[in-house]
Amino acid sequence: MFLLESIIACALFSLFVFLMSRDPVKIIFNYPPAIVERCRALGLVNDSNKPGGVAFYLKKLTALLVFGVLLGLLVRYVNGCTTFWCGVLTAYALWNVVNWFDSIVLDCIWFCHDPHFVIPGTEDMTADYHDYWFHIKGSLIGMVLAIPSVLIAGLIVVL
Repeated sequence: MFLLESIIACALFSLFVFLMSRDPVKIIFNYPPAIVERCRALGLVNDSNKPGGVAFYLKKLTALLVFGVLLGLLVRYVNGCTTFWCGVLTAYALWNVVNWFDSIVLDCIWFCHDPHFVIPGTEDMTADYHDYWFHIKGSLIGMVLAIPSVLIAGLIVVL
């Protein structure tokens, strides 16, 4: 069941990323910093979407809460978890399957090599587009960011 669940979660996440990436400038703050700076110099960046500020962190906190509830319901009713730790560990495992799929497949293989993601005016920045370490660091951060969500998932399982 976990394998099927992981495949479905990765497919849904891929669809979400594909739909968001139709206009690469809209997801500019997911790009390596040098590319963001070049886009800012080209006047392509809307700094109102820039990470930071109360609204930005409120959105992130809301997303972590929603993911926690959804993961909790998923691991309770699909995986059959009935204890806090089963919920936490199963949710964390699922989160990390998607997290590392995102980093390796979507970022390092797809993003780094698909010309669709190259923003006009940054074509000479090949090394920055191929900055695999940027994406790996993002996944390591994602592993830490998962902790509040999976703790919420564990609570949802026992409620």
